[in-house]
Amino acid sequence: MILETERLYMRELRQSDFDSLCRILQDEEVMYAYEGAFDDDEVQAWLDRQILRYQKWNFGL
Repeated sequence: MILETERLYMRELRQSDFDSLCRILQDEEVMYAYEGAFDDDEVQAWLDRQILRYQKWNFGL
């Protein structure tokens, strides 16, 4: 756990979050500010980058 309040619980992302991330990152409406929704490989690459950031810098998105 990184941060917890009465209404919020923040923690590092992990591989088991892949399906939940797909629901967000593969939604065209959510991803309008990017160049479009991600495919499965792009979601995995995004998740891998976040996990590496935790290891390298002790924080991620």
